[in-house]
Amino acid sequence: MTLHTGLFVAEGTSDAPLAALVTDLFAEHDVRLRLQEPDFSWLKVAKDVRSKVVAGIELAKTDFNVIVVHRDADNAGAAARTQEIVEAVTGLAAGARVVPVVPVRMTEAWLLLDEAAIRRVAGNPNSRAKLGLPKLHEVESVADPKDVLARCLLTAADCTGRRRDQVRKRFGDHRRNLLQRLDPHGPVTKLASWQRLVDSVAAAAAELLA
Repeated sequence: MTLHTGLFVAEGTSDAPLAALVTDLFAEHDVRLRLQEPDFSWLKVAKDVRSKVVAGIELAKTDFNVIVVHRDADNAGAAARTQEIVEAVTGLAAGARVVPVVPVRMTEAWLLLDEAAIRRVAGNPNSRAKLGLPKLHEVESVADPKDVLARCLLTAADCTGRRRDQVRKRFGDHRRNLLQRLDPHGPVTKLASWQRLVDSVAAAAAELLA
């Protein structure tokens, strides 16, 4: 099985586990993909997608078969973000397949689907506190899923004082942990944004295997 090389560009460092999820999705189509994940936090690179992709290509000094770009839909919407990604990458890597990863409205929406994981990551797996998580059909309509997730983690931790402050300050770590635990065959498969990612991977994999 041929090993294909790819570039992964994410919005932030805590989004890194998305690369492994995408790699696994390609593997389900019998495509071996190795994604390079530059740490743009220490590179003096503008935050826009095109600047990051250019920096990633220059840093790797290699041709990529796939370019995976993560960008939350936020208020712009999935279609606009996807178009933004495609236009930003156009002309930068001839022949590379572009795979947009566009959660709606934010990646945190995908993390609101596993109550047990939230309790474990919060350090209190046996917690009985009601988290008030949105229902499956509601998560992509939540205005600020990041805020909802932060509050759910605090509620699940069910603590006060210094311990509560520590949980709040470790939100980035907890978010990353939840992404690592995300089940690609679980409830997330019911979300339109995840289905678009799966379809994009399938299309790219078909071209690579052709």
